Amino acid sequence: MSLTLNDVKRIAHLARLELPDADAEHTLAQLNEFFGLVEQMQAVDTTGIAPLAHPIEQIEDVALRLRDDAVTETVQRDEYQRVAPAVQDGLYLVPKVIE
Repeated sequence: MSLTLNDVKRIAHLARLELPDADAEHTLAQLNEFFGLVEQMQAVDTTGIAPLAHPIEQIEDVALRLRDDAVTETVQRDEYQRVAPAVQDGLYLVPKVIE
C-alpha cells in the first residue's frame, strides 16, 4: 500500500492538522516507509508459530521483577470509619440529597 500526497493532505484535514506542503512531503515519505515495513512483516510466514506474551524472553534471560502474590494489607475499616460523622453496620451514613 502506497500513499499519495493527496492522501496525506486528506488525513491531515480529517485530523484537523495544518500541514504545509514541505511537511506533507516529508510525512508522505515516512508513512510510505512505515507501510513498506508492515508489508515486509506481513510477507513472513508465521504458520505454526504461537504468539509470545513476552518476546524479550526469547532473546535474553530476563527474570521478571514481580512481587510474590501475598496479602500485604489488612482490613482497617474500623480505623477509617472512626473519624466519620455517622456510621452504621460498617457503612457511611450521608444526608439525603434527593427526594
